[in-house]
Amino acid sequence: MAINVRGVGHVVLKVRDLDRSARFYREVIGLREVGRFPGRMVFFSATGQNHHDLALLEVGPGAPAAPHEGVGLYHVAFKIGDSLDELRAAKAHLEAHGITKIRLTDHRVSQSIYLNDPDGNGIELFVDADPTVWRENPAAVATVEPLEL
Repeated sequence: MAINVRGVGHVVLKVRDLDRSARFYREVIGLREVGRFPGRMVFFSATGQNHHDLALLEVGPGAPAAPHEGVGLYHVAFKIGDSLDELRAAKAHLEAHGITKIRLTDHRVSQSIYLNDPDGNGIELFVDADPTVWRENPAAVATVEPLEL
């Protein structure tokens, strides 16, 4: 019998500068800081429904970047709503914080903004489309098309 996974509990990202990254995830991404292991880790909750959804682990200023084509985490996705207006507002918020290096994508099942955190970790901010899209055609999840906002 297989393990019965009921969801993803949390993600831990390695960062060079804990304070810089914590500020980014609080002020730009909008996560709520819920705890710290002094000088080493910061824990965040997205909705307050989980003790933490994301943690940052400081590995120091000299830590090398992961190779672009290497094995590892590609990105972490944060659901920010269900409408393109919410995605437009997120784009405007990012731009107000000086973040202009983004990629907009229509996946049919969702629409997304892709960006990197200060250490180059990939982030996806997405809104869900009508769930009948993927319920009627699960393969639609493999759609990658440009998105205009």
